[in-house]
Amino acid sequence: MNQTPDRGDAYDAGQAPDVKDAQLDQYRVHDEDAVLTTNQGVPVDDDDNTLRAGERGPSLLEDFHFREKITHFDHERIPERVVHARGAGAYGYFEPYAAMGDVTAARFLAEPVRRTPVFVRFSTVAGSRGSADTVRDVRGFAVKFYTEDGNFDLVGNNMPVFFIQDGVKFPDFVHAVKPEPDNEIPQAASAHDTLWDFVRNQTETTHMMMWLMSDRAIPRSYRMMQGFGVHTFRLVAADGTATFVKFHWRPKLGVHSLVWDEAQKIAGQDPDFNRRDLWEAIANGDFPEWELGFQMVPADREHDFDFDLLDATKIIPEELVPVTPVGRMVLNRNPDNFFAETEQVAFHTGHVVPGIDFTNDPLLQARLFSYLDTQLIRLGGPNFAQLPVNRPLAPVHNNQRDGHHQTAIPQGRGSYSPNSLAGGCPYIAGAGDGYEHLQEHVHGAAVKRRSPSFADHFTQAALFWRSVSDWERDHIVEAFRFELGKCATVEIRRDVVAQLARVDGGLAARVAEGLGLAPPSASGDTPEPAPSPALAIDRLRGDGGIGTRKIAVLAADGVDGTGLTAVVEALTGQGAVCEVVAPHQGPLETDGAAVNALRSTLTMGSPLYDAVLVADGPRAADSLSGDGAAVEFVTEAWRHGKAVGALGAGARLLAAAGVPEDGAGVVTGAGDTDAFGAAFAAAVAAHRHWDR
Repeated sequence: MNQTPDRGDAYDAGQAPDVKDAQLDQYRVHDEDAVLTTNQGVPVDDDDNTLRAGERGPSLLEDFHFREKITHFDHERIPERVVHARGAGAYGYFEPYAAMGDVTAARFLAEPVRRTPVFVRFSTVAGSRGSADTVRDVRGFAVKFYTEDGNFDLVGNNMPVFFIQDGVKFPDFVHAVKPEPDNEIPQAASAHDTLWDFVRNQTETTHMMMWLMSDRAIPRSYRMMQGFGVHTFRLVAADGTATFVKFHWRPKLGVHSLVWDEAQKIAGQDPDFNRRDLWEAIANGDFPEWELGFQMVPADREHDFDFDLLDATKIIPEELVPVTPVGRMVLNRNPDNFFAETEQVAFHTGHVVPGIDFTNDPLLQARLFSYLDTQLIRLGGPNFAQLPVNRPLAPVHNNQRDGHHQTAIPQGRGSYSPNSLAGGCPYIAGAGDGYEHLQEHVHGAAVKRRSPSFADHFTQAALFWRSVSDWERDHIVEAFRFELGKCATVEIRRDVVAQLARVDGGLAARVAEGLGLAPPSASGDTPEPAPSPALAIDRLRGDGGIGTRKIAVLAADGVDGTGLTAVVEALTGQGAVCEVVAPHQGPLETDGAAVNALRSTLTMGSPLYDAVLVADGPRAADSLSGDGAAVEFVTEAWRHGKAVGALGAGARLLAAAGVPEDGAGVVTGAGDTDAFGAAFAAAVAAHRHWDR
C-alpha cells in the first residue's frame, strides 16, 4: 500500500526539506475564520453549556458534543516515554561534504548536492515530562533522516558511552535512577541511594559516571552539546565491504556547559531553559548547526585495540582513530504542534537504510527489540509510522493491514505474498536495490557470559579523568560530593569512593574529604593511560564568536542611553542577543537615546545569561549599587566565571558586588565605546574565565 506521495526529483534538486514540509501540509489545521465543529464536522451552536432538561435540570446523555469533547479530553495524554520523557525537537536538513560511496551504499551520503530532511529530538533521560531542563543527566540526541530509501534513525546521546554493557541490565539501571518506589522521590535526579547502590554493585558504570559527574551533564544549550551514536555500527559499501563506525555530532557553536549552582537556580527561574533556547534561536533565524563525523575502523583492525569495539562503555580515543568530517546538519524550522510532532515522533535503532548495519554489541542488540516494543505501547499500536512526523518520504507498499489508528486506505484484494490476484505486487526488490544484511559468519555455543574483552571497567574512566582540564576536574569532584552527600546510606558513599580509588587516588581522596570519610587505600591497580586531549571541553569551544550569546544589560533610570546604545549595537552586530534588565520594566529615564527595559531584576537572574554588562550613568549606577537584586546579579555572574563588563560609572556596581576591575574576564571603560565593545566581546567569546 502506498502511504506517501512519490518524491520526484526533490533530493537531486536539493529541496528535500521543503518536500517533507509539503507532505505535512495536508495534516495542518488552520482555525482562522472557521466555525467551531464536532469531530464529524457538525457546526456547534453552544460551547458553554451542556444540554439540560430545563435550565436547572440534569444534563442529558444525548448531548453528543459534550460527550465527544470530554471524552477526547480524558484521552489527551498518551503514556510518556519511560526514559527521555522530556524533550524538544526541530526540523532541518543534512547535507554531506563529499561522496561517501567508497565506504557506504547509503544514498543520502552519496553526493554533496543531496540534501536530506531531518527531525531532531533532544531530551533528558531520567525525569518525567514535567521535570526541569537543567538537571544533571544524560541528554538524548536523536536524529530522524527522511532519506529516499526510507527513514534512518540515529538514536544517540550527548555522551559517547553508556552505563551498562548488556541490555538485560537496562531495566535495573532505569529502576535505580528513577525516583525511589516507596516515596517517588527524587524527581529527575541521580543523587539518591538506589542509583549509587547500583553503581557500587555494577562497576561497568564507572566510566559513564565520570561523564555524568562532569559538566557534560549540564549543557548550556542543546545547540552547544555534542552528540554520539554510542555504539559501534557498520558502514557497508555496495560491494559488501564493511567498516566499523562510530557517529559523532559536533556543534558549530562549540561545547559549553552550565555550572551546578546556576543549573539549580535556572531550574527554578526557567525550568524550560534549554527548550526555550532552541525554540527562540530557530525563531530568530539563528539556525543551529552540527558537523557529522565518522570514526572508521576497517574490519581487519577490529581487534587492534586494548578494548572491545562492541563494548558500549568504551570510546575509541581520537588519537587512535581520528574523526573524519562527512557532512553538516542545520535545524531551521520549529514544529507546528509539540504533541503531534515532538511528542509523537518515534525513534528506533532498527530503522536503518541500505549501507548502514549493526554489530553484535549486546546493548545495541537489546535496543533493536526494546525500541519497537516501546513505540507499540506508547503510540497505541503498529501504525505509528503513519503519523505525519514519522511518515517516510519514501513510498510505502506492503501487506500490513488494520490495527489501531490505521489511516491508509489499502486498495485491492491481495494482502499476502506470494499472490497472483494482485499480479505478485508488491514485489521483492531486485538484487542490490533492497536492504541486504551483512553476511557475517557466526559460530559459538549458546552461553550467558560476557567476553573477557569487556572486563576492564576502569582504564577509560581514568583516561577521562586524566584528559580533562583542571577546572573540569574541580567540577567533577564537587559533583561526586553533592551526589554522594545526598545518599543516606554511609556504606554506599564509602564503597563508591573506594571504587573511585581504582580510577585515581587523588580523585578518591578529594571526594572522601568532602564527605568526611577517610581517604581509601590505594587500590594497587589504578591505570595511568596517556591523556586524550580531544575529551577536554577547552578543546571544543567552537568558532570563538559571540553569536546567539545572551547578554544581560543592567540599567536603571538615569542611564546613559547614547553610550549604551552604541555598545549594544556593536554586540548585536556580532550576533549577540542583548536584553536590558532594570529594577522596573518599560522605558527608562535617560540622558540621550531612549532605552527600554525588556526584563526586570524581579523576574530574571544572571544564570539565565552568558554575560553581564552594566550601563553608564551616575544616577543609574548609584541606584543599582543600592539594589540587592542587581548586586547579586553581578556577584553570581562573577562566581560562575562569566564575562562582566561596566561602562563608566557602572563600575560602581562591580565594586558593590566585590568584583575586581582587573579580574579575568572583567572589562571596564569609558568614552571609547568601540574599544570597550571589542574587549567585552572577546571576554564573552571565551564563555567562562576559570583562571579567576
